[in-house]
Amino acid sequence: QVQLVESGGGLVQAGGSLRLSCAASGRTPSTNAMGWFRQAPGKEREFVASIKRSGIIYYADSVKGRFTISRDNAKNTVYLQMNSLKPEDTAVYYCAASPNPLTYGDTSNRGLYDYWGQGTQVTVSS
Repeated sequence: QVQLVESGGGLVQAGGSLRLSCAASGRTPSTNAMGWFRQAPGKEREFVASIKRSGIIYYADSVKGRFTISRDNAKNTVYLQMNSLKPEDTAVYYCAASPNPLTYGDTSNRGLYDYWGQGTQVTVSS
């Protein structure tokens, strides 16, 4: 089993920045691909970004150029730096992990991630 704990959410004004962290514990070799998803009220959970242990990164088009995902394999932690935040970024952000090196076509498929954190709220005011 893998446990994922997110932190760093909060309230920020439009144009501001936040940095989310996700610390993994337990069977950390099962965290080959780690990703961030988000879910706004009344909407489906959507892909934000992912990073493989090898360092290969994917982003959703809606966050390209504003968000940066990174990971520290020694600390089993993945980060999401969010800049130029918009009100439409408001959502609960979830960290997820997969034991598989998901390809471009699979990385946004939330069904392929085995482990999920409890989520952290991000609210962007206009």
